Amino acid sequence: MSESPTDEAATPNLSFEGSTPYEDYVQASVLTHLQHPLSDEPGEMAFLVTTQVMELWFTLLVHEWTTAARALRQDDLSTAMAALHRSLPELESLNAAWKPIAHLTPGQFNAYRSALGEGSGFQSAMYRRLEFLLGDKSASMLVPHRGTPAAHAELEKALTEPSLYDEVLRLLDRRGYAIPAAVLDRDPELRYEPHPEVELAWQRVYAADDQDSDLIRLGETLTDVAEYVWRWRNDHLVATRRAMGAKTGTGGSAGVAWLEKRATKNVFPELWTARSHV
Repeated sequence: MSESPTDEAATPNLSFEGSTPYEDYVQASVLTHLQHPLSDEPGEMAFLVTTQVMELWFTLLVHEWTTAARALRQDDLSTAMAALHRSLPELESLNAAWKPIAHLTPGQFNAYRSALGEGSGFQSAMYRRLEFLLGDKSASMLVPHRGTPAAHAELEKALTEPSLYDEVLRLLDRRGYAIPAAVLDRDPELRYEPHPEVELAWQRVYAADDQDSDLIRLGETLTDVAEYVWRWRNDHLVATRRAMGAKTGTGGSAGVAWLEKRATKNVFPELWTARSHV
């Protein structure tokens, strides 16, 4: 039976000179050949792919939050909000990436742990850029990247630039919610520390008569971001606790104890504390 004209019209183009347009755009053959397990343990492939997927999500989130910070600097709240809203399902997907390795037993993890050597997630340059955008700055975190000039230069730039939250607070100040000079003019290379007058500014925002104001919507979207980050840190903590207990981390960190300390820190802290006073 011959094909009908409708069938012919539905047939995709299957003939290309060289690689397919899909391959040219997505670079799938590059992505799918970046996995080089160092042990004979089958489970290592899941760990390796999961980690690489997380790196891609880090890259996208850095892009979104950099876009948002730039837009806030230009008083373009619409563009900033669009980028922040895009980042929410991306954060949800990042957190879901834990699932393939979230229930490793100590024996399963130990089967390929030696392949990691001194490798550890805290050495991720892209994750460090993400943390810097959230205001968690530390010049010492550049040290592991001295041997990779391009990554070091990008991190150094991120360290010296205002964080996403810095740009949010500058916007609040321009909108008439006084932010103290000690916060606005602080050294951007230092970790952000909560300030009572910033808390007061958020109290005023949330106490406004217009509960659908653009600043309240901004505050709530940032709170969503902060919640997802908190969940990410806790999922990391639980997965690590299940796989290795209280042993020292692969990179020489305190392992679970270090992650427990990280999990107690809130992103955009005054957005949380201000709620107690509204």
